[in-house]
Amino acid sequence: MYLEIVTPEAILFSSEVDSVAVPGVNGEFQMLNNHAPVVSVLNEGRVKVHVHTQDHLVFDDLHGSIERLPEDDKVLTLKIKSGTIEMKDNKAIILAD
Repeated sequence: MYLEIVTPEAILFSSEVDSVAVPGVNGEFQMLNNHAPVVSVLNEGRVKVHVHTQDHLVFDDLHGSIERLPEDDKVLTLKIKSGTIEMKDNKAIILAD
């Protein structure tokens, strides 16, 4: 599936991913490839992105505070204050603060 994480300042992340876990209003939930369409409000917490490889990803000031988990090099995290997520046609877009 394809994931974009967008803030008012920039596109922080844009890539193919294996899955994404987000802090929903009723608790954390995860979306995998071919997930049913969904729109949800997000609470403060961490977005966890599972990637197949990090070879093509860019980590710099423009891409915000995306962090790599030291114990698992295929998991990236990003702290958000709030946001929304839309999943449709195997593309997820997170609008985050």
